[in-house]
Formats: sequence, structure tokens, C-alpha cells
Amino acid sequence: MSSKNKLESFTNTAEEFVSPEYIRNRFSKIMSEMYKKEVPLYGELLDLVHGINENVLSESKEIEEQLAHTGELTRLDMERHGAIRLGKPYELFTMRRLFKVMGMYSVGYYDLAPAGVPVHSTAFRAIESTALNQAPFRVFTSLLRIDLIDDAQLRNNVETILEKRQIFTEKVLQLIDKSEKEGGLNKEDAETFVLEALETFRWHDTATVDYEMYEALLNQHRLIADVVAFKGPHINHLTPRTLDIDKVQVSMEARNIPPKDNIEGPPARKCPILLRQTSFKALTEKVTFKNNVEKEEMGEHKARFGEIEQRGAALTQKGLDLYHELLGKTRKAIGGSPTAENASEYNKLLAENFKVFPDNYKELHSKELAYFHYFTTDKVKTLSKDKVYTKVDVNQLLEDGYLSIEPMVYEDFLPVSAAGIFASNLGTDDAKREYQGTSNQSLFEKDLGEPVYTLTKWYEDMQDESIQNCLAEINA
Repeated sequence: MSSKNKLESFTNTAEEFVSPEYIRNRFSKIMSEMYKKEVPLYGELLDLVHGINENVLSESKEIEEQLAHTGELTRLDMERHGAIRLGKPYELFTMRRLFKVMGMYSVGYYDLAPAGVPVHSTAFRAIESTALNQAPFRVFTSLLRIDLIDDAQLRNNVETILEKRQIFTEKVLQLIDKSEKEGGLNKEDAETFVLEALETFRWHDTATVDYEMYEALLNQHRLIADVVAFKGPHINHLTPRTLDIDKVQVSMEARNIPPKDNIEGPPARKCPILLRQTSFKALTEKVTFKNNVEKEEMGEHKARFGEIEQRGAALTQKGLDLYHELLGKTRKAIGGSPTAENASEYNKLLAENFKVFPDNYKELHSKELAYFHYFTTDKVKTLSKDKVYTKVDVNQLLEDGYLSIEPMVYEDFLPVSAAGIFASNLGTDDAKREYQGTSNQSLFEKDLGEPVYTLTKWYEDMQDESIQNCLAEINA
């Protein structure tokens, strides 16, 4: 075949590929339908969130216009994040390859061990603003830190159990290979890929261990039992995005959906920041265990719950440092994590401590506490063309009304909040556990097979791109 024919053959094949956004949307939608069947309360939660969001948008044109300006409005009902927990490096390495087919990449490193959860984690998501707005699906993905299991015999047993399992179907592995070699998947392959990938995330009500082993894992940590004792990493929640999480919390109680005791994250604000999360408590589900003589034995397991999130402005490192300082001050004052008994006291103290954190976008911008999108205004048509404008002119252009800003939404997660959600669903004993192990991002990245995107760098790049686009328009 001539070079020209080879090129034509490749081009024709490439033209048949569906976009990663298409695959990601299909996967998110079908997984949501699966989870709705497995956890009926999740469907009720979606209805509740949708109704509250509609009310917020109808009552606040300012919020509607802000979301429309940043491109978030059209994605609001599509927004989901899931969470899975993996057991061994091969699973993390292969999961990275699987998510890459969907245009999802590893962003951020989170060490949850200091908060009493023996995992370290990342979030897989799209990394382009347009891709995020087209298909805003994320999966918070944790890898068990077997080195934190203090019982040597149990640690060896865990390694043996995990070594024997394969959480991916043969067909999905073939399609991952095919996508990597050819540069994408056609529509038929994409549909097969989505259905095969879904098998990894499905709930299995039969454990792969006997009840005695399950109890040993459970006594070490409930999350370890959840990771190790089953065929695969069942999705343990899918999270819709709300515009008023306080209203959701109250409404869940009114609908007899049992909420966790406290909303995780910053207090309620006029200008939301970072991420606020709540959930309904984990379901108690029947599980069949195998004993040593292959007799089936019934038991129970708690893992899956319904989570809701409200996203706010992404904070700079300066903003994050202030956030952690105020959160730490509050928790220290009440003696640790909030509980059902001190939730009211904690919330009052949190709100009081956060009064020093600016609650208007102009001040958040001027003090460089948050990241923003920049837009040109109609006034830019009157701007003098007698100079080339650069980044040093941006603040003056903003002050003079040639530019406007909107907050950049925080697309990621908070380790303390994630641990709080885990703890409220795993049990009080696990919530009080502490691990002395140190953070190990280099090992995580080795197991992953590539470096993670640094959170603040990602937002800095997005903000800079926004500024450069405005300057290019002004200087055209």
C-alpha cells in the first residue's frame, strides 16, 4: 500500500471513531440507570435534587446567568461523580487505561490515611473545560494501602485473595488494547466497551471469602472488607450536584431518607467555595458468604450510600491554606470530627470562624484566594488600540469594565470531607482510627503508570488560558 493509501485508510478509520465525550456520557447514563435499580433511594434523590435546582434557578437570575456564562448550566442535570475502591496496583493501572478510553485522566493525589481511611486516591475526569461541560463525569478512585494493615498474617491473606481476582472482563481488556493501538473506538465497539466496563462496577451479593475471613477483614477496617471480600469494586455512590445542599439536607429528612448528621466542607455562604457534601446513610445489604466446606452462609454488608454535593469556587493555594487553617481551628475546638451530638455546636463555630474568609467574588479575586474565568465585555469595542495589552493590564481592564469575571467551579475533591463521608457510613470505630503511615504519592504514581495532574497547576492553566483568550480578542 502506498503512503497516500495508508494515510487515506487511517483517516477513514479515524472518522468513524466516536468521541471520548460520547463514550463518557453513555457510560455515565447507563451506570446511573444500573445504580437506580440497585439502590432505589438514589432515584428518589435525583428527583429531589432536580426539583431543588429548578427552584434555585427560577428564584435567582444571578445564579442562572453565572452558570450560563461559564457553561455549567447545560451540564447541571448530567453532573455525576462516582467512587470506587481498588485492591492492587494492577487494578489501578488498568483502570487508568479504561478511563482514558473515555477521555478521563488522573487529577490530584489524596492521602486519606491521616483521616483514618487506609487508602490513597485520585479523581479521574476530563481535563479540558469544553470536555467537562459536555460530559462532567468523575470517578474518585482509591487504592487500598495494604502496608497499613498491622496484622502480618491478615496482610498476607489480603495479598493472596487480591492476587487471584480479575475485575475486568476479557472483552473490555481487548477493547482497551484496540483503542490504544488504533486511536479510538467506533460506535459499535464503544457500545460494547460501555457494557463490558459496567461489569466491573456492578454490585455482587456473593462474597469471594468465607464469613470468618470477612469478619477478620471487617475488624481490621470496614473499608478493607469492602475492597477485599468481593468480586469487584462495586460503585459505592453516584453523586448529583445541587445548588442548595442545605435545602437537600432538610428535604431528605422530610422524605424519610436518612441523612448523615452533618454537611461536610465549608459553611453555607453567599459565594460558595470548594465542595460541600452530604449523603444518606449506607444501606444494609444481604450477602452470601462461602465457608470452608462450600456451604452458603448469609450475612450483611454496608458499603453503598447516596451522596449529594454542592460545588463552589476553586481556591488558589493561598485560599486553600486559609480554608484548612479555619477548618482545623474549628475541629480542634470541638475535639476532632463533628458527630451527631456536637453537630449544632460545630456548625455555629464553623460559621463564626469562616467570617474572616471573604464572601464576595470581587474580594476573593483581589486577594487572589480563588480562580476565575475572564470574559470581554461589550465595552471592549471602545478600547484604544494604541498599545498591545498583556497580563499586567488585566486588573486595570477589569477595573475599567473591559473585562468581567465569573468563579471557576471546583471540579475536584476534599480529602477531609471524603473521609468524613466514609466515616459516617463505615461506623464510629473506624472513624476514630489513626494511621501513622506517611503519604506516598510517588508509589501511587508508579502503580498508576503516570504522574497525576497537580490540582492548583490545572486551575492556574485554565485561568491563564481564559486570560490569554481575552487578550487575543482585545489585541486582534
